[in-house]
Amino acid sequence: MKNNIILVLLLNVSFVFAQETNIDLDEDEETNLIIDELLDEKAALDELIKSYSNFQFLYVSVDYNSATYFSGRDIGVDQYNLRPQITYMNSKGFFMSVSGVFYSEFEPRWDFTSISAGYGKSIGKKKLIRLSTSYTKYFYSKGVDNPYGNAINLGIGIRNKQRSLGTRLTNTFLFGEENSFQLSWSTYVALKLVKTKKFNLKLRPQISLVAGQQTFFEERGTVIIEGEEYINYSESDVFDMINTRFILPLQYSNSSMDIELGYNFNFPNELEGDPNLKNTNYFSLSLAYLFDL
Repeated sequence: MKNNIILVLLLNVSFVFAQETNIDLDEDEETNLIIDELLDEKAALDELIKSYSNFQFLYVSVDYNSATYFSGRDIGVDQYNLRPQITYMNSKGFFMSVSGVFYSEFEPRWDFTSISAGYGKSIGKKKLIRLSTSYTKYFYSKGVDNPYGNAINLGIGIRNKQRSLGTRLTNTFLFGEENSFQLSWSTYVALKLVKTKKFNLKLRPQISLVAGQQTFFEERGTVIIEGEEYINYSESDVFDMINTRFILPLQYSNSSMDIELGYNFNFPNELEGDPNLKNTNYFSLSLAYLFDL
């Protein structure tokens, strides 16, 4: 049973924030998907409910990405990143986590620390639909400027009875010095390669799309104020597709430890002010361990 629980945690656990104001919630959404699937898997197994009516545990992970892109976009800095995370979960549907991001070439290298708390509940006769909500607070390192210090996620996920196919839609509200929102959609397929009493091996292809609110400034000519010439800009908010990402991960799990080796493809959508956008790709490696409490 424990193998079944751990296996759903093999996607990359990641929060991606730029040192600029650009936020990549495409990878942020993966963390929410993992947490919801884990709790859903617990609630879906009748035998497990009987033996773990009050279960709680810690999930400790560290993720390595060979390159760093924000919303799938290359900002011209060749660097890797690391993302450690500790997540607590229990049988009541409550979860909380502490996470952070290390960039190899940015200064400061430790970008931020985040604390998240949330609740998820499966509904319906067969418990195939899951609703969840969470709040995240971000604490940025000195010298890092980001107008979004808080995020609230509202999500709904649906999967089949065999847990081999699932999809999830999440709306994220960002607020702080400025306000914004993003809409994320993820779908995965779990393909069993090897299953023994000691370990499992799977391919878990996933596609995710992120759309969000973007603010654009357009030059409207010049004005003269007290003899000085100033450029006049107009501001407009546009909701548009930001990035499409395809992930091909090979996942191994035994009774307590998970290892994932994956390849990621980004297909960023060209927005106003995004000339000559190119598709990006990178390798990822995830190591994780589950502790029963």
